[in-house]
Amino acid sequence: MRINILEVETSNKIAAGEVVERPSSVVKELVENSIDAGAKNITVEIFEGGQKNIKVIDDGDGIHIDDIEKAFLPHATSKIKYVEDIYNIHTLGFRGEALPSIASVSKTILKSRTKESTIGKEISQSSGDILYVKEIGCNVGTTIEVVDLFFNVPARQKFLKSPQREAALISDILGRLALANNEISFKLLSNDKKGLSTYSSTNLCDTIRYIYGKEVVGNITSFEKFNDIMSVHGYIGNAEISRGSRNRQSIFVNKRYVKSSLITAAVERAFKSFLTINKFPFFVIFLDIFPEYIDVNVHPQKTEIKFQEDKAVFKIVFDAVHTAIGDSLRGNFNVTEEDNENYSGKETPNNTLRSEIYDFNRIVIDERDKAELEKHVQIPLDFNYKTINNDRDDSYSETINGLPNQGVTENIKENYGIKYDMGQDPPVNEISNISKFPQLRIIGQFNKTYILGEAYNELYLIDQHAAHEKILFEKYKSEIINSEVLAQILLTPTVIELSSDDYEHYIENEEVFKNSGFDIIEFGENTISIKEVPIILGKPDIKNLFNEILDNLKNMGTGKTIEIKYHRIATLACKAAVKANNQLSEIEMNKLINDLRYIDEPFTCPHGRPTIIKVTLNELEKRFKRIQ
Repeated sequence: MRINILEVETSNKIAAGEVVERPSSVVKELVENSIDAGAKNITVEIFEGGQKNIKVIDDGDGIHIDDIEKAFLPHATSKIKYVEDIYNIHTLGFRGEALPSIASVSKTILKSRTKESTIGKEISQSSGDILYVKEIGCNVGTTIEVVDLFFNVPARQKFLKSPQREAALISDILGRLALANNEISFKLLSNDKKGLSTYSSTNLCDTIRYIYGKEVVGNITSFEKFNDIMSVHGYIGNAEISRGSRNRQSIFVNKRYVKSSLITAAVERAFKSFLTINKFPFFVIFLDIFPEYIDVNVHPQKTEIKFQEDKAVFKIVFDAVHTAIGDSLRGNFNVTEEDNENYSGKETPNNTLRSEIYDFNRIVIDERDKAELEKHVQIPLDFNYKTINNDRDDSYSETINGLPNQGVTENIKENYGIKYDMGQDPPVNEISNISKFPQLRIIGQFNKTYILGEAYNELYLIDQHAAHEKILFEKYKSEIINSEVLAQILLTPTVIELSSDDYEHYIENEEVFKNSGFDIIEFGENTISIKEVPIILGKPDIKNLFNEILDNLKNMGTGKTIEIKYHRIATLACKAAVKANNQLSEIEMNKLINDLRYIDEPFTCPHGRPTIIKVTLNELEKRFKRIQ
């Protein structure tokens, strides 16, 4: 076996594979260079999600006219000089890999001028080869244009997502950099259309408002804590703005955007010790620490970091967030410092109240964990009986077990709505002519949650919520597939202001929402107005439902078929189902069970839980020791 020395072009392309993963990686590297150069205004222009063109313009210090060509040499950097400097880094860039890596997989043009120089210089490269270098007139600062990214690496192009998705990723990373540099003005133009825009401010809340909207700013609490080695500060959101994904969580260490499971766990642990919700909190956290206590030279993309003292970092973050949330909750209960002083150490109503709040949340967590465990270990009995091939009774719509289908109470209408009109059969497009289990004689309702029925010496227990969920799920999914979704016009349209990232995701899935029964129009910059929603949803919290659907679509990533996306939306739509602890009449129970019999898959809910458990007479008699 012989050893080969790689050519510079080959080694640069290999390095580019680590540094330049996608267009957003290019934007991150170039904007970080602009920040290091002391820029106060940074503009990013992209076309087709950055795949066709990326241009970054700044008003920073610029590059010396004699160093323009050096900028594209491997490991050429102005940030460090000696190996010892790696352990005392105060800049975002330092490896000297970004520019040569970008230039090796694109056609790159760089022009720059310093304030000391009367002229600037421009250099053009393609696949790492210099095309020309010339003197030009330009403003102080640097402009870099990256054209046809990955034009010479077609295999990498295949892994890129849609232009809309790539644009959303660029908007997201630019927003993160803006949070850490609120004194800098950032602007993003996508296909000549204005996107993210922030303005220089000394108040971080202003930047948060620019990026996430005023609703977020109105639901966040600041926190701060420090010791001799490090300090932490930032904002934590309350339950109102928690979402189904971690997309709105930002961590900065010495103003460098990083991904840290350690810090994320500390924040979420502190959050859930007070607020037991199954969503992820919003937070922006800044950890400032002496450079010698961290190692940022872990990965070429510089988004990973190692701490010398993991436990100390976890503790300071947890304590800061925990204290801030606790103080915020106490403020909601009007507990003053005077109350704490007067009743310190005593069993008072205020102290008891706080104790009960925290204990209650811990009990809820334990009970939920217990329920979750029981859900997974409980195995429903199999339905090993012959399929009944009888046709549906034509008199079903007129009578149910001999009871006339008239005089439906308001309670029934409230529980079932238009979709559960007792005077009509379920739509034929959601049912088959073959029942999946026998017609049951209703015995009654247990704990206002489970319907009890019997047939052929077998006892059936039906979870009314899970059963109704599955009926609605199959009905709605069938309507979507057949383009027959009925929509209801909202008396007052719901206006939702989205972040740039969320708006790009919505645009990417606009057709999915439309085909699912939503009528949504643009209502200003990154803002939408929902005019109609599927009638099957009943009376949903439209804003939260839309955000939850959007979060689910974002978490699915690309490569998912339209059918899978419709399946996810239909699953979320099932929240309109009748709940546990709802008293049902015999008419309602019969209607629910008979509809369940004829859907395609009646035995599990959309989330995989069983809807029906069957107990045979033989099994009961064994339990009562009547037989061996």
